[in-house]
Amino acid sequence: MEIKGSVVLVTGSARGIGYSVAEYFARLGARIVLCDMLEDELKGAALKLAADTGAEVAAFPCNVTDADSVARLYTSIDARFGRVDVAVLNAGIIRDALLIKKNKETGELGFGMSLDQWNQVLSVNLTGVFLTGREAAVRMAKQGRGVIVPISSIARYGNMGQTNYSATKAGVVAMTVAWSKELARWGVRCAAVAPGFIGTEMVLKSMQQEAREKMEKMIPIGRIGRPDEIAHTVKYIVENEYLSGETIDVTGGMRL
Repeated sequence: MEIKGSVVLVTGSARGIGYSVAEYFARLGARIVLCDMLEDELKGAALKLAADTGAEVAAFPCNVTDADSVARLYTSIDARFGRVDVAVLNAGIIRDALLIKKNKETGELGFGMSLDQWNQVLSVNLTGVFLTGREAAVRMAKQGRGVIVPISSIARYGNMGQTNYSATKAGVVAMTVAWSKELARWGVRCAAVAPGFIGTEMVLKSMQQEAREKMEKMIPIGRIGRPDEIAHTVKYIVENEYLSGETIDVTGGMRL
């Protein structure tokens, strides 16, 4: 697909990987739709993106776990642009905890991860991808073309302390395969990206130097990934007309 002039939606794009993907595509001449629950950050991100790139940028707040909110998002996109060509489904959260844990005072074993932690992550990372992907699919099918790019994670293989997150990111891969089969007849492709450890500003600020060095030693390439390297992979998916149903790991060679 030709990127210049296309309408690219990126969910969870007020900051981090989402913003980086939006910026990357803006510099390639795409028209950008930013979407996030963080309304103040979203407004600032839209102003910065437009000023830095000269691209046409729209920003709409959205709760991806709520079907009505997602419907309003796409109605706003319809009114502004009349179409959506690429949907990068990036919105996600983490609520890490071990499955079980020992009480420090009594020594008794009990639950670690709560049902609330489980449900919160499934709601955003799985239901949110389903809802935003479904709305995109209807519009793309009517257009006869489009690309859906869900964002998975290396955690899809199973990561200690991330039962909920790992389950959702594996689920995203399964949905990607299912959608690629279902939507091909309408000219719609679907392929996912699974990042490893990526050095977003938030991640780097929260990491102690010792922890960062330990992490880098686990990565064969020897460094944490850059957000623009994820954006570059999304670009590859969008431009390669024969790519669908796959998940591309971008991990520096790391395996959990």
